[in-house]
Amino acid sequence: MANERTFLAWVRTGIAMVGVGFLAAGLGFNSSSYDQIAHIAAIITGVTSLVSGITIILCSAASYHRKRRQINQQTYQASTRLIRFLTLTLLVIGLALAILLYVLLFPAS
Repeated sequence: MANERTFLAWVRTGIAMVGVGFLAAGLGFNSSSYDQIAHIAAIITGVTSLVSGITIILCSAASYHRKRRQINQQTYQASTRLIRFLTLTLLVIGLALAILLYVLLFPAS
């Protein structure tokens, strides 16, 4: 049961990542203080979030099935690859969002 809850949590995380991408794209393209840096930050955030969200969902499905098989065979080995990937992805998205918000809040006149 814990494996299933973990899988569903990763799926929710993936869906949230895709949502962040759409939000960032909306902020970048609907801004009145729109400039080239905001456009680039919105694209980076949107594409990275979309690809990462899909990747997280696919990797979590593979991880669920691998863990299920290992639990049934009593050979379970913990893995941190998905957590490392998510950490790196969130760092990239966070930096792009910080740049986007800075450009939107303090436009160059």
